[in-house]
Amino acid sequence: MHREIFSWYSPSLGKDMPIVTYGNYGFALLMIPTASADYLEYERFQLIDHIAPFIDSGKVKVFSINSINTESWMNNDMLGEHKAIRQNQFNEYVFNEVIPHIRNSTSWETPIITCGASFGALHSMNLFLKRPDLINGALSMSGVYDLTEYTKGYWDDQVYFNSPIHYIPNLTNHDILEQIRHGKIIIATGGGSHEDPEANRRFSGVLASKSIPHELDIWGQEYPHDWDTWRKMLPHFLGTRF
Repeated sequence: MHREIFSWYSPSLGKDMPIVTYGNYGFALLMIPTASADYLEYERFQLIDHIAPFIDSGKVKVFSINSINTESWMNNDMLGEHKAIRQNQFNEYVFNEVIPHIRNSTSWETPIITCGASFGALHSMNLFLKRPDLINGALSMSGVYDLTEYTKGYWDDQVYFNSPIHYIPNLTNHDILEQIRHGKIIIATGGGSHEDPEANRRFSGVLASKSIPHELDIWGQEYPHDWDTWRKMLPHFLGTRF
């Protein structure tokens, strides 16, 4: 498997941000880490190994980036407003830096699907819903789509506009809604320990209320909020939905 690490100084975040790429061809899968992890997390936990057949066959080219959650919602020493500002800077990093990097590494016509597990699921869904003109869909595993689950009671407009379950019901822009409706959305979760199937059903209901096509796939109680679940989920969806 071809593997390459890039890094550049991010103007959006004010620091060096590495990104690892796996494969040479296929649609682009942009992977966002879980809560406090880094760009190599999915490799360390063997998720990349489990999707290697799709990478090696040229079906998908994977791009995995760093999170900034420890500089935002996971940092108990920061003020809420500063956490929210950092969240928006992360969004701008993805939109203005990562997406062009992916385009230059593939083509300007290559579809880009965001993907993540746990907190990465919320990020991946939020990134797609905010910029469906740049991103073609989201494959989110074991997420909740309510940012207030992470904000420790803090609330402002910046939280609202990064919390899909809050802003999607009020989204009325026809062009943006149509772009979202043409994307591919998969919401998957286990039914086992530390999973929240009801949160996924609620978010599915919000999407349905806006006539946004999507797939909600709730797995059984034998699938907890853990890597064994995601190592089964991601190959399943890559093999059957793309």
